[in-house]
Amino acid sequence: MTTTIQLPTRSSGGDELQRIVNVAKLHITARFALLVLPWLILAIIFVANLAIWMLIRTAAGDEAMSEAGEGMQFSGASSFIFVYMMVVAVQAVNATFPFALGFGVTRRDFYLGSSLVFVGLSAYFAAGLTFLNWVERSTNGWGLGGRMFDVVYFSTENLLTQFLQFFLVFLFFFFVGAATGSVYVRWKSFGMIVFFAALGFALIGAAAVITLTESWGAVGEWFVSNGPLGVALWLLVPTVLSALAGFQLLRRATPRN
Repeated sequence: MTTTIQLPTRSSGGDELQRIVNVAKLHITARFALLVLPWLILAIIFVANLAIWMLIRTAAGDEAMSEAGEGMQFSGASSFIFVYMMVVAVQAVNATFPFALGFGVTRRDFYLGSSLVFVGLSAYFAAGLTFLNWVERSTNGWGLGGRMFDVVYFSTENLLTQFLQFFLVFLFFFFVGAATGSVYVRWKSFGMIVFFAALGFALIGAAAVITLTESWGAVGEWFVSNGPLGVALWLLVPTVLSALAGFQLLRRATPRN
């Protein structure tokens, strides 16, 4: 069954809000891949972790599992879903932008519609992870003392704060992905090579400066002093910069199918 989205052209007289909403609908036509598949993959990862926890508890006992649970506070098992959303944003820009412009949607309407989807998906997945975090915390690690969602990066007992942290991190990955996709739409493969080369040199340079000035302790103190929510709020800076950069790049992009 094929879903058809009618995108009003500028000559059709449709108002801007309707065009933005239609762009948002265009992004979510593949509902299974966007709304269900990430949870299925996360469920597979969870089942694998559950099996490991049971093996540890069976082989080494409750005390060993308790000690292992403390180490699991630094688990990155659930980080897959954030990377997945960044890929979703990259594909949303690369695949949908030329198609939408072919129907007369303006670049501004396209970016606003895409941003609307990113915000909605961030809230959707943040709510899901907040619920899973609450269940894991309430059941003492699913009755086994394991940790996959209640990790140190998002540790808090306040559900609203928990949701906000997840929401801000999802926004970061969405808009960084959108900006990356915009680089490709604007400059194609050459632009991506230059972009990743510049990013790599910037990261290496930052690490070199921190190392040579012996500032890794100060970096760690910054993370500790700000806490998970503080760090998530600081992510708004690169998120907003990425959003602005992505829009500016698309304004000058000439897509080729």
